[in-house]
This record gives sequence, structure tokens and C-alpha cells, in this order.
Amino acid sequence: MWTGKHIRSPLVRSLFMSMVTEGEAGTADQLEWYRCCPDLLGESVRPLFVQSHMDTDTKAFLKHSQEKSGWLFTQLYHSLVSTVLSPMVSRTSINGFLGRGSMFVFSADQFQQLLRIGPDWEANRLLDLGAGDGGVTEVMGVHFKQVYATEVSPPMKWHLQRRNYTLLGIDEWQHTGFQYDVISCLNLLDRCDDPLHLLRDIRSSLVPKTGRLVLAAVLPFQPYIEVGGKWERPKEHLKIAGKTWEEQVTNLCSEVFKRAGFELEAVTRLPYLCEGDMYNDYYVLDDAVFVLKASEDAGDSPQ
Repeated sequence: MWTGKHIRSPLVRSLFMSMVTEGEAGTADQLEWYRCCPDLLGESVRPLFVQSHMDTDTKAFLKHSQEKSGWLFTQLYHSLVSTVLSPMVSRTSINGFLGRGSMFVFSADQFQQLLRIGPDWEANRLLDLGAGDGGVTEVMGVHFKQVYATEVSPPMKWHLQRRNYTLLGIDEWQHTGFQYDVISCLNLLDRCDDPLHLLRDIRSSLVPKTGRLVLAAVLPFQPYIEVGGKWERPKEHLKIAGKTWEEQVTNLCSEVFKRAGFELEAVTRLPYLCEGDMYNDYYVLDDAVFVLKASEDAGDSPQ
């Protein structure tokens, strides 16, 4: 079989590998994205695991990403701009400026299954922390009368304003004078300087008893923050024990979330998908998505 490794031109090699990848993606065992070994989960976590599956919305996102990665001149332009700006501008802002790199965390059906709600369920306030371009916010937002979001990237803020979401500052959402029915913190815990402080702020900002936190974390857990175009270690480094997905999920629940005053209500394994480029149709990471509620017996967690 011709692998393309002897193609000299980087552009031609990229196009060839893109075609090969697309063909392989159709036959890849995508069931692995959702696979969990319940026996490896802690006893308190095991009965709360929710099995997810590939669904129509996920397939549609993958199909659109594959089509978009084939837009040759668009991808060449994106590659050029990214190369020029990356030493000075964060990757998130570059993606926002170019209108690329949309993320997919869960579908509408998967979100409803996790929260155990129906399509017509409605609440007052949603807060999406680090909302990006608002694509995932939209999946959740249909269930809420008011949708609030935070974001530090100026181009991403523009995308959120176009969707008519209320933007709050990263030091403002905790002090609005009202609380939220659901707060989402999707793949943010490993990208902030003080994750435990963030979790405690979230806990105090939820509606008592009925408020829920929807939190996604990439596993294995590898925290770092982006400053300009550089990656740095956060000030507070959470150490998550375990080598497998199941072991790290158990440790997060029994150690990190418990310290912050939360208890688990549901958890699932999902692929964290991102639109691709001229080299890959899409990118995928392993996500654990949790639904958490404030522990009634936790009291005020120490600061």
C-alpha cells in the first residue's frame, strides 16, 4: 500500500494524508470514544455512570468538519494567518478571528440525558464559563430564559454578542446579586490558575438545592494556561491520581470535587471534538462530563 511518505511537496502530502485519514475515519472504532469499564470506577461513582453513544448531532458535526477541512484555499489562508499571529496572539483568539476551531462537547440529547430533563424543560438562568464562540452554549441555552457567558478572548466575545448572550466579566459573574440554575464549566478546570477557588465560587453562585454544575474535563488531566502565544503552568496544580480514565474520574469525584463542596449526580465519557484543518479532518480528546450538586453537609468549604 502506498503511504505517501515519499511525497516531497508538503502541500501534496497534506492533501494525500487528508484523503487517507478521511477514509480511515469512516472505519475507525469510534465506540472507543464512549467506552468505560464500570468495574474500574469507585463504588460510589459506578452506579452514577451514564453510557453515551454516537448520535445524529455528533455525526453531523464530524461530517461538517470533514467537509470544511477540504476547503483548500480557506485552510491555506488559516494556516498562514495562524503562523504569523501565533507568537503574539492566543490560539483561542486566532480561531475566533478566523471563525474556525468550533468545539463539540455534547449533543442536545446527551445534555438532556445527563441532566435527566426533557426537551421542554426550562429554567431561569444559565452561566457558561469560558464559552468560546457559543456553539456549545447554544445547545444548553434553549432551556433557559436568560443565558450568561464569560470569555477573555475579544474575538470570541464578539461571537457571543452576535448570539445575544449576556457577557459578564471573569471577576463579575460571582457578584451579580443573583444565582444560576445551571453553571457550565467545560474543559476549563485545566486551563485556569486556581481551579479549587473557581469551584468554590461556582458552588456559592448556584441556586441552593436545585442548582447544578455541568463540568467537563479532558483526561488524562494535564493543566496549563495560555498567556499570549505561550503555555505556562497554573499557580495551583491539581494532582489527579490514576492512570486510566476510570481511575482519574474516581479521584476527581472523591478528592477534588469533595474538597470544593460538591457531590456527583452523573458522569459520562464523551469525545471532545474540535474542527480540523488542512492536516486533519477533526481533533478529538477524551472527556469526562460530570453533573455535580452542592453537598448539603459540606458547609462552607475553607478558602
